[in-house]
Amino acid sequence: MSARLPLLLRQLGRPQPLPGPPRRLRVPCRASSSRAGGGGREGLLGQRRLQDGQARGSRGPGSRAPSARDSIVREVIQNSKEVLSLLQEKNPAFKPVLAIIQAGDDNLMQEINQNLAEEAGLNITHICLPPDSGEEEIIDEILKINEDTRVHGLALQISESSFSSKVLNALKPEKDVDGVTDVNLGKLVRGDAHECFVSPVARAVIELLEKSGVNLDGKKILVLGAHGSLEAALQCLFQRKGSMTMSSPWKAPQLESKLQEADILVLGSPKPEEIPLTWIQPGTTVLNCSHDFLSGKLGCGPPGAPFSGLIAEGDVGLLAAALRIQNMVSSGRRWLREQQHRRWRLHCLKLQPLSPVPSDIEISRAQTPKAVDVLAKEIGLLADEIEIYGKSKAKVRLSLLERLKDQADGKYVLVAGITPTPLGEGKSTVTIGLVQALTAHLNVNSFACLRQPSQGPTFGVKGGAAGGGYAQVIPMEEFNLHLTGDIHAITAANNLLAAAIDTRILHESTQTDKALFNRLVPLVNGVREFSEIQLARLKKLGIHKTDPSSLTEEEMSKFARLNIDPSTITWQRVLDTNDRFLRKITIGQASTEKGCSRQAQFDIAVASEIMAVLALTDSLMDMKERLGRMVVASDKNGQPVTAEDLGVTGALTVLMKDAIKPNLMQTLEGTPVFVHAGPFANIAHGNSSVLADKIALKLVGEEGFVVTEAGFGADIGMEKFFNIKCRASGLVPNVVVLVATVRALKMHGGGPSVTAGVPLKKEYTEENIQLVADGCCNLQKQIQIAQLFGVPVVVALNVFKTDTRAEIDLVCELAKRAGAFDAVPCYHWSVGGKGSVDLARAVREAASKRSRFQFLYDVQLPIVEKIRTIAQAVYGAKDIELSPEAQSKIDRYTQQGFGNLPICMAKTHLSLSHQPDKKGVPRDFVLPITDVRASIGAGFIYPLVGTMSTMPGLPTRPCFYDIDLDTETEQVKGLF
Repeated sequence: MSARLPLLLRQLGRPQPLPGPPRRLRVPCRASSSRAGGGGREGLLGQRRLQDGQARGSRGPGSRAPSARDSIVREVIQNSKEVLSLLQEKNPAFKPVLAIIQAGDDNLMQEINQNLAEEAGLNITHICLPPDSGEEEIIDEILKINEDTRVHGLALQISESSFSSKVLNALKPEKDVDGVTDVNLGKLVRGDAHECFVSPVARAVIELLEKSGVNLDGKKILVLGAHGSLEAALQCLFQRKGSMTMSSPWKAPQLESKLQEADILVLGSPKPEEIPLTWIQPGTTVLNCSHDFLSGKLGCGPPGAPFSGLIAEGDVGLLAAALRIQNMVSSGRRWLREQQHRRWRLHCLKLQPLSPVPSDIEISRAQTPKAVDVLAKEIGLLADEIEIYGKSKAKVRLSLLERLKDQADGKYVLVAGITPTPLGEGKSTVTIGLVQALTAHLNVNSFACLRQPSQGPTFGVKGGAAGGGYAQVIPMEEFNLHLTGDIHAITAANNLLAAAIDTRILHESTQTDKALFNRLVPLVNGVREFSEIQLARLKKLGIHKTDPSSLTEEEMSKFARLNIDPSTITWQRVLDTNDRFLRKITIGQASTEKGCSRQAQFDIAVASEIMAVLALTDSLMDMKERLGRMVVASDKNGQPVTAEDLGVTGALTVLMKDAIKPNLMQTLEGTPVFVHAGPFANIAHGNSSVLADKIALKLVGEEGFVVTEAGFGADIGMEKFFNIKCRASGLVPNVVVLVATVRALKMHGGGPSVTAGVPLKKEYTEENIQLVADGCCNLQKQIQIAQLFGVPVVVALNVFKTDTRAEIDLVCELAKRAGAFDAVPCYHWSVGGKGSVDLARAVREAASKRSRFQFLYDVQLPIVEKIRTIAQAVYGAKDIELSPEAQSKIDRYTQQGFGNLPICMAKTHLSLSHQPDKKGVPRDFVLPITDVRASIGAGFIYPLVGTMSTMPGLPTRPCFYDIDLDTETEQVKGLF
């Protein structure tokens, strides 16, 4: 043990600087000069020495020497230190922080608290308020500390008059290391002392009596002048020891007789002058808990005083301070335990499924979601880790990843599908049904991670993407419409960059080098300075100067001119609406643009590279770097021009700073869902964000599950999940859930075409075993594709009401023969999570097997070889065919140093081939690559297969015909 604690016990030492977090002082904490027996600190030290001397002189059966008191304090602090050391062995960065809100001038107690905390290895911070601070000011400070995740305990050092119920119960019970809140007192009274904090002062009284040799069993205890939490804690603890306990105010009737009956007297407040010491029965043990006790009024006499022993306020106070430190260590231990894996205490919402199943929006509206802050707390999020949007949505801050960095990840499950019909086969519904089954029915922590839907399909033909039936994300109208504005942020950022490109071309074409330079680096208050991003450009150009006036004419020209070749611009404007008339447009036709017109186009917003960046980034800094690396064109020398060159990186990051935070919502059964990022799978990589997955994997804990979905069939979304997303994230999947439907299998077996909005032919509504058997070739191929990556496959057959038992059994049997770990029929659409319990059990069992995950190709291969590998191994193509434009782009990207990026194929989702009408498993086809583009910021090359549009169009009868708003209730109608 260091020399500090003995020094404190003997002298209380001199003030030392606080370690750890700095003190936060509203006003200086001054030593009091109003104490009896001397001014300020010396007066109180004099009292301590006087009391020690009196205790030595008047020691009786209930007395102990100061050395005994010191021994107890040493023991408590040493025990706390050892426990904390054990905790820090497993958590080296952990150091609990005790905050003390002090309203007054007691610097001595401040020093005692500081020295004891330092000896035990804690950090401490004092918030010193003026002595006359009001209730609201104290509560305001309490609320700040409540939400400060760096602080693990909070104590109040304020006047007795300030200890109102409102003040005390403003404290979070889990930080209330003095045990003064109603919650902690209630647990103590109920006998749950191991679950709460017990008053250190009350514990100190009991400890000192027992260590002094006093047997409390059967003793008559009088607690005099104590109030509130201290009185309640003392009574409770004494009663547990078998004592008969009474409480009394100082001015109670018959006080003299009560005093004469007491074996032990505990003083909770200063003795009034008019109460004579002679009322105390000889042989009574007296403990003083009153911090303001005036030592000259009690126990000052020589040996033979009328009571057997005095345990003075200093003794109780010092031990209470040590026991508070012990409570602090316990608080830190509880906090660490909360950060570790545990089963969520989740209140799941009950379903009452109806038959026939109502519309999706009727089901969604019939269920009342939990408040999102309640859900956040249930899954282990702290109050300062969420930003609430309305009642049912919240963004989750990335600081959570730092807090849980030592937490083991849960199991990682991907939901993919067979080649779908235009109606979709229910991957989102299976994803939600699976997590509802895991959490609401099997009591396993699980998280669904879904993409945010584009409003294009929502108002077009496909409808929303919140799942369906009794397996949905709610509220579905909020999910399907604006959510928290992430896609709008992407649209704004994308179009800002597009505007910057054309504006730069215009200004470079109409200005001299010097005029352009002077406008890019303007005089401000007579001074010309480069901005931070301009200094970065100078460095990239090899110009190591910071003074604009020092650049040569050649350097000014090199800095100011990007010399963008308009024919190489790949960056398009975007809009989150299906609008076929924006597929090809002419911009710059106004006379003010001085002839700088060119052909351009709009893409759907979710096709923007910024969406892909959002989905693949793992931090704010990484996102900023990726945004800066985005290549928008080439210059006239064939070199890439980036967003960083245009000086727009910082502005893009500002627009995206909130969008990077995943959105928390819930399923119909109250289980958690992250909705974040929404790239299409046919024209982008088709997966939700890396950040949502990483945060969810930490929150579920080692035994939990994160279930995420890849767009369209396994040949598209799953292949990109493995080869692009898993490379970016470093995460290794445990299981693939492959979704199939009897309807889609019949289509692949030769059934009639399926068209959205057109009733299904009878082949799809009546049993047809042969069509199902023939169509299972597509299911078998998709299982084989998953097996290329070494991950076990569980087939989930999404059952429709028209499916027959024979059809269901056939699909499951053929799936197992094809190598699936298991194949399970699912009924979540009609009954919720209960209908996917068998699937959940199969996934748990498959996840217990060792994953042999591997990538399909080495990124160091040439671009052409990577494309060929995907075409042959995944799609089943005979070979690939490159158009001259595609070959030219590949040569350019290779020359620019981008040849080692993974491949993101832009291909139809309706067939394994490039031809949507080729169902089943097409063979011996040559895959045409018509163009190749690069998303350098996102980190992939994307070839366009056949004719692929990046701007969908509206059908003859779009969904918007059915969407309306009830103007009285403000409820949305017609979404599905």
